[in-house]
Amino acid sequence: MSQQHKRSQPDESEESVLPDVEESFETEDDPEAVARQRLVDEIKSTADKLHRDKATLGDLKILSRALRELRYAFKVFKPFRRNRKITVFGSARTKPDDLNYQMTVEYGRRMAEEGWYVVTGAGGGIMEAAHVGAGVDQSMGVNIMLPFEQSANHVIEGDPKLVNLKYFFTRKLLFVKEVHGIAIFPGGFGTLDECFEVLTLVQTGKRDLMPIVLVSDPSDQYWTIWQNYVHKELLDTGLISPADTSLYRVCQNIDDAVEEVMRFYCVYHSMRYVKGDLVLRLQVEPSDEFVEELNQEFGELCETGKIEKTEADPVEANDPHLLHLPRLRLNFNRREIGRLRQMVDLINDRLGMEDCD
Repeated sequence: MSQQHKRSQPDESEESVLPDVEESFETEDDPEAVARQRLVDEIKSTADKLHRDKATLGDLKILSRALRELRYAFKVFKPFRRNRKITVFGSARTKPDDLNYQMTVEYGRRMAEEGWYVVTGAGGGIMEAAHVGAGVDQSMGVNIMLPFEQSANHVIEGDPKLVNLKYFFTRKLLFVKEVHGIAIFPGGFGTLDECFEVLTLVQTGKRDLMPIVLVSDPSDQYWTIWQNYVHKELLDTGLISPADTSLYRVCQNIDDAVEEVMRFYCVYHSMRYVKGDLVLRLQVEPSDEFVEELNQEFGELCETGKIEKTEADPVEANDPHLLHLPRLRLNFNRREIGRLRQMVDLINDRLGMEDCD
């Protein structure tokens, strides 16, 4: 793997690690402290309204448990926010003698070697395999408490990077919110649910762009059959756009599955909306000529204006470790996410042509 790939690894993701309250001296002149207090006050106000509304005990139990689960989970993930992480989905029922299990072990190992943390549902099967490969130091788990089938696997059980949750919706939020890539191996209803939800969140812009790889043993037709269905029933009937198929990659070997994730962050670093415009943070400054080429190829992505080079805006001051990165800015129409992904791919291919290979 090239040095260009490694450059965007641990300690360089888009999330900044906020200091603990007890480790910093917050004052009314600290905008971040003021914003934090305002949001905490809003949460308290909402709780008061629940009492005023005479919410049912059942509704209150759901809200109370969900808030407690998320608070604790955010606390666990917070120290790792600058570290690249990938979620691995797949069946809890896959056995160790299955080739997909063995491929997942190798995938977990390879991603850990690249410095990435491997996040799974912490159960058996594919989840266990990813953790076996990554090892406990590079593993994180988001376990769901079920009356059957699921308990934390032997790798992550008892580790402080394991979170146990009651609700699927809080668990699914963490799987997507806290990571920078998704790898999906064959699985059942739950795996397909997670696959389509991730694609939906990225397609609708509710989640920033990230690499999504669908991986299976070459002799396994799982993703081939899935992709045929997507093309025939969704693409050919106009239910999705052609560019939407750029949001994922089907891989039948581990080299391709690792390379797809690493290549995505070869030049592209992260994205953020600033004052209504989309800002793409890059690790290589594009030439004026290349920016003009992007405008010719992807100009339709702009609601108004054009794609332009820019510098960090003052509102990005809460990410001081990213202020030095070159940037592209556009008034994105927020509809054509697939085409935006295609533009990111072209940026990676052209600006990282030598180092990404």
